[in-house]
Amino acid sequence: MAVPSFNEDHISQLPALKLLMNMGWKYLSPEQALEARRGRTSNVLLETILKDQLQVINTIEYKGKEFPFSDANVNNAILAIRDLPVQDGFIAANKAFYELITLGRSFEQSVLGDKKSFSFHYIDWKHPENNTYHVSEEFSVLRSGSSEHYRPDIVLFINGIPVVVIECKSPKIKDPIDKSIEQHLRNQQEDGIRALYQYSNLVMGLATHEAKYATTATQKEFWSFWKELFKTKAEETAWKDHLQELKNKPLPSNERTTLFKERYKNVWNYFQQLELEKQTVTEQDKLLFSVCQPKRLLDLFFNFTLYDDGIKKITRYQQYFAVHNTLKKVAKTGLAGLRKGGVIWHTQGSGKSLTMVMLAQLIATHPQIKNPKIILVTDRIDLDDQITETFKKCQIPVENAQTGKHLVELLSGTGDTVITTLIHKFEAAVNRAKQGFDSPDIFVLVDEGHRSQYGTFNIKMQKVFPKGCFIAFTGTPLMKKEKSTANRFGGLIDVYSITDAVEDGAVVPLLYEGRHNLIEVNEKPLDNYFDRVSEPLTPYGKAALKRKFSSTNQLNKAEEVIYARAWDISDHYEQNVQDILFGSLKAKGQLVAPNKTTAIRYREFIKEIGKVTCEVLISPPDVRENYEDAFEESDDLILKFWKAMMDKYGSPENYEKSLINSFKKQDHPEIIIVVDKLLTGFDAPNNYVLYLTRQLKEHTLLQAIARVNRLAPGKEHGLIIDYYGNLENLDSALETYSGTNNYDAADLEGTLTNISEEIKKLPQAHSEVWDIFKEVKNKYDEPAYEKLLQDEAIRHIFYEKVSAFSRLLKLALSSFEFISKTPDQQINKYKQDAKFFLGLRISVKRRYFDDLEYKEYEPQVQKLIDKHITTEGEILRITEMVNIFDKEQREQEVEKITSKAAKADHIASRTIKAINVKMNEDPVYFKKLSRLIRDTIDGYHQHRISEADYLKKAKEYEDQFHNGRQDNIPENLVGNDAGIAIYNLVNEIFKDHLKRSEGAENVGAIIAEGIDNVIKSIVFENGKPIIDWVNKSDIEGKIRIDIDDYLFEIKVQQDIELPFDLIDELVEEGLKIAKLKYV
Repeated sequence: MAVPSFNEDHISQLPALKLLMNMGWKYLSPEQALEARRGRTSNVLLETILKDQLQVINTIEYKGKEFPFSDANVNNAILAIRDLPVQDGFIAANKAFYELITLGRSFEQSVLGDKKSFSFHYIDWKHPENNTYHVSEEFSVLRSGSSEHYRPDIVLFINGIPVVVIECKSPKIKDPIDKSIEQHLRNQQEDGIRALYQYSNLVMGLATHEAKYATTATQKEFWSFWKELFKTKAEETAWKDHLQELKNKPLPSNERTTLFKERYKNVWNYFQQLELEKQTVTEQDKLLFSVCQPKRLLDLFFNFTLYDDGIKKITRYQQYFAVHNTLKKVAKTGLAGLRKGGVIWHTQGSGKSLTMVMLAQLIATHPQIKNPKIILVTDRIDLDDQITETFKKCQIPVENAQTGKHLVELLSGTGDTVITTLIHKFEAAVNRAKQGFDSPDIFVLVDEGHRSQYGTFNIKMQKVFPKGCFIAFTGTPLMKKEKSTANRFGGLIDVYSITDAVEDGAVVPLLYEGRHNLIEVNEKPLDNYFDRVSEPLTPYGKAALKRKFSSTNQLNKAEEVIYARAWDISDHYEQNVQDILFGSLKAKGQLVAPNKTTAIRYREFIKEIGKVTCEVLISPPDVRENYEDAFEESDDLILKFWKAMMDKYGSPENYEKSLINSFKKQDHPEIIIVVDKLLTGFDAPNNYVLYLTRQLKEHTLLQAIARVNRLAPGKEHGLIIDYYGNLENLDSALETYSGTNNYDAADLEGTLTNISEEIKKLPQAHSEVWDIFKEVKNKYDEPAYEKLLQDEAIRHIFYEKVSAFSRLLKLALSSFEFISKTPDQQINKYKQDAKFFLGLRISVKRRYFDDLEYKEYEPQVQKLIDKHITTEGEILRITEMVNIFDKEQREQEVEKITSKAAKADHIASRTIKAINVKMNEDPVYFKKLSRLIRDTIDGYHQHRISEADYLKKAKEYEDQFHNGRQDNIPENLVGNDAGIAIYNLVNEIFKDHLKRSEGAENVGAIIAEGIDNVIKSIVFENGKPIIDWVNKSDIEGKIRIDIDDYLFEIKVQQDIELPFDLIDELVEEGLKIAKLKYV
């Protein structure tokens, strides 16, 4: 044989066997293995070896002497491991086996005349050298209910028990690793060879240059790569050298003879030639060397294998090394006897909660840590069972703290009970603890979904546990400002970033689509309602009611938005999600609503539409709050909903557990609607689409989108459908967050990646935008572009093409592959062009009044603007599009219109649209002005005023708008735009608290001037605003505090009552005006 062979045996199986033998695994030929199985292919235990080993590793120590276990007890032990409860199901049998080998058994025996129970083990976990390690191949096993056999390529045995099953494939075939995994899964079917796999703890697929591992019954998507991680270069070099040495080392002659005697005698010479020179280390070598060294394998089995909600799981490499690195750190004590903890940042979807459980177990059993008191603080109620199961094998009890008081009692008690609790109960306990717990052996493991320990709670926690060791687990990177606090915990221990997770295939990519609704408002029902309820009132009473009504009827507007989006979500889900299956589970969706009222309304509308099933999961209502503010929440609605849920489920816990269980495992509900719940700590692999209808920022946003990046069979990506406009927030989140040293924004690349096929469309999309402007001769002449776009048909093609281009570019720029493979020059060209075209789009949209972009406005201002946009009947007549801010151009357009009424309509409509653009500069004034224009329009159409009057008033209001002229301006505020806007706010917000009698001073004007002076004193330096002050949180904070102090002084001076919630509202609204006026 003069050239290498691609035969599976020669290129994968034989090299694997040879390496395993050099690592200490004793080879048994298929014939020798069958003999040890007592000649039965239905029996997979090497019973002769098992019996000998059980006698070697088990002795009875009693009264200072050692005694062997009786033959009867050894035979009973073999019987127990042979007869697993297969009638309960495959995984149940495998779990029974796992508990048997980790917990052991107790057998009664008479020793020195005393009959007692003694512990009996199948594997010596503490002294790996006492076990025997065998490897065999072509291990023929009788299939269930058949006379046929399946033959796994390689099986590893510890003490005669088959614990690792390996399938080898040639790299020459297509998708070799997939083929090996499929073979494992086929073998584990009911008609396969479950008799073997019920003993397996590790299964592997090898194909020379690729290798993956998993555990019993792991679905294809969850098989993992292993990467050995090193702390130093020297460590890495030593590891590689050792592996290279084992790879090149010839087998001892006796083992070599056994291996090549029969099946491989034809390739003996080939392997002799191969061994003369250095051989290349392959991926399969690395995996075998990493996980199959006996000591590492026992560690993986005992400490890093667990059953999570009926699914068996084995550690991924990052979990394994994070736990060991942390353990090494916390086991040491400093000079003062204290232990240092730290922060583990493992991105969402990488098994963070299970890492926490594995770490807790190893702390509990560590020989250097005496009597540790471990508290696991999570936000997952479904983790409790998981933790209890895991600690069973360590014989350590687990207790769940039901309340804060119960937790304090458990902490005060003696014993080694591991305590589990939810974050809010832990906070309650910390707050009520009268005295601290000063043991240095208290370990607090916090899975902090919402960063609780980075605030004031952190200080309280450290007071209650002054010597405690804190280990925080986070799924999102630390913000720069959080790093100093993290360092007080002991710094960053381990990082597994989003890039790592995407690269390893631990999570799926996410596709983002922004959607936005422009919705007409139907004001007629509101007007009718107002007329009916206000009939008995005096003119003054009507005016007062109208003022109140205009601030609360926003809820009705919100309903229209909700209804329109409910339709869009129903349609999107029906067309894109409803028929998708991930394995046997239906693809599901999650809708994030701004508050509980809105969540319940989404539920009502989606159910009414009837295309999709949905349920709401919210926290209990707080009956002490929200009665004052109908704008935010409708308590009656929430309390009614909550009562219905409690009637149905009995308790908040049952309500939550039942809904989560149905969402994860049943066909319905298809969409789960949430506000804050389930944004963290909730893992449903079939959760496929996230509908965002509220603003999310920073780590909350990154945590929310991670709800849909979990792996599931056949799931290629997760979808984020954003109705709010969070993409900019995501970009800023990626910029704001950093890891440490080398962990910065680069770690987050790939958070929003797209399928490469999608990105390939980018050059074409770029060309298509430029093609629109091929008639523009001077490419530097911006007005020429706008002129071309005055044609509506061309303009709308431009909008469509530029949207497609910018969407693809955003996806591309979030793809690590695109960034690394595209020349910088090309990327910069795309960015520059996108910046220009998006600027051009804004400019022409304003110029031709095609659209108003609302995403930039705060949600409440957005509601205010939307309320005044109407296109009812013939009231607003559209003419040629023109920029309202270009007065000359607009007047030329107006001259083309003949009738006075048409001119007036045109002026009125343009002024209203312009008002909407400027609304947030002085919302109270512009709302009034807009209402006056609407009343004038109504007056003409109802024949109350003539055409001439209509045109005259429309021009007056337009002039008032352009010149910013307002009536009844207090003397102290004349010429002060910001002061006037604040004055209008003061009168609107404090309308029921500032009663002015004739001749008395105008308190509202005094307050407005005072607030304006406070703001200017902070944001101005040398007569000019501080550069970029609007983005400096310290300046913003000072403004808030100083306005607050000023208003408190005014309350005392003027002896007036100003409620705190209204003061807060004025501070926020005043700050918004300052940000627009003083830049």
